[in-house]
Amino acid sequence: MRHSRKSGQGNYRHPLVSALSPILSEAAFRPEALPAPASGGTARRWQPLMLVWTSLLMAWSDACSLGERFTEARAVMAALFPSRPRVGKTYQGWVKALAVSGSALLDRLAEVLREQMRSMASCWTVFGIEAFAVDGSRVECPRTEANQAVLKRAGRKKTGPQLSLTTLYHLGSGCPWDYRIGPGTDSERTHLRAMLATLPPGATIVADAGFIGYELLKDILASGRHILFRVGSNVTLLKELGYARVVEDSTVCLWPDQAQKRNQLPLVLRLMVVPGAHPVYLVTDVLSETALSFEQAGALYRRRWGVEVFYRSLKQTLGRRKMRCGAPDNVRMELAWSLAGLWVLSVMVVEATTAEDREPGKVSIAQARDVIRRAMGGHCRANVNLRRQLAAAVQDRYVRTRSKAARDWPHKKNDRPAGAPKIRSANAKETQRAKKLSEKTVAA
Repeated sequence: MRHSRKSGQGNYRHPLVSALSPILSEAAFRPEALPAPASGGTARRWQPLMLVWTSLLMAWSDACSLGERFTEARAVMAALFPSRPRVGKTYQGWVKALAVSGSALLDRLAEVLREQMRSMASCWTVFGIEAFAVDGSRVECPRTEANQAVLKRAGRKKTGPQLSLTTLYHLGSGCPWDYRIGPGTDSERTHLRAMLATLPPGATIVADAGFIGYELLKDILASGRHILFRVGSNVTLLKELGYARVVEDSTVCLWPDQAQKRNQLPLVLRLMVVPGAHPVYLVTDVLSETALSFEQAGALYRRRWGVEVFYRSLKQTLGRRKMRCGAPDNVRMELAWSLAGLWVLSVMVVEATTAEDREPGKVSIAQARDVIRRAMGGHCRANVNLRRQLAAAVQDRYVRTRSKAARDWPHKKNDRPAGAPKIRSANAKETQRAKKLSEKTVAA
């Protein structure tokens, strides 16, 4: 790797520093705004902004081991900031520094990235709706005794310890909005509940059939957010319950037996069916066709696939299919900073493409990754406009003529489609029970 460390270049700024300056500014990561490092040790040698820079560079590195990634990031830092003191010398020191302030830095970085996303007005909404997809995935971890004891295993037999990852994905920009990391046995629904507070009031959550459930939907609606969820054959929907004030052909109620026994209110929803080889059944609490049309609902659900592409970008494009740390706390931090690296890269590309009037949903993370790695490797002229190169990182526009599915992919999932929900008319007992609850609600 060739880097020149010329300190007498006046106001020269490395193109990578210029490109990232709107996100990684001195003001955003002031030491006084963060928890004080523990006394002694190597944590005091790390300024917060330099720790963020080093962690992101490691997330973008293509080196195999964490030690090699740190060595590369430290060399790049010398080229990016020639007038600053050298950052900590050892990988162990970097790990200790992250243990002290890594979580606070991640929280602050998330705030900065959300502010950047809100400022991109042209891609903040879809059909005037603030829409966010949610989905989960699992990430493999080394088979150390500590990881196996804490992280557990949630996949097939003979799989190693795993981390459970659930992500909120902004459908307008195609960038992540929030995420939660836990042991492999953690619930996606629990993660989603924990992320509700970060969503704008009135936002719409788009999810597949794995998230449908009375208690979760009740919590989401009580928080002031809306839902557009797929439903499958494991769900029973009631018609003609007599509870909804306005009844259309598409009006249904979600009111499972347990909710009825606890005298909980039915959830009034609108059912939409997207035709196809495997019809998709969607429910929403937005009952007005004017506020959310059938066409808009179908388009929003199709955009949900972006969160699947996000996971592919993390695991395949950035090469983070399996983590490297052998300790549970460290491996969580490794995954969190890998996600932060992808999040920063996504926001940089979307900002650049919107400035060039390109469609943000068509960006290529693989091309953007190559732009950043070339800059890290010193293959970047001093006067190059990195933002312009990122704006050119767009997907090919060719039309595929045959299936992309691999002929013999050994780990290919063959999950059955979600199927159709069970829809039936409410019986007399249910109708009477709903009437009593409705009268009590009106009286209150």
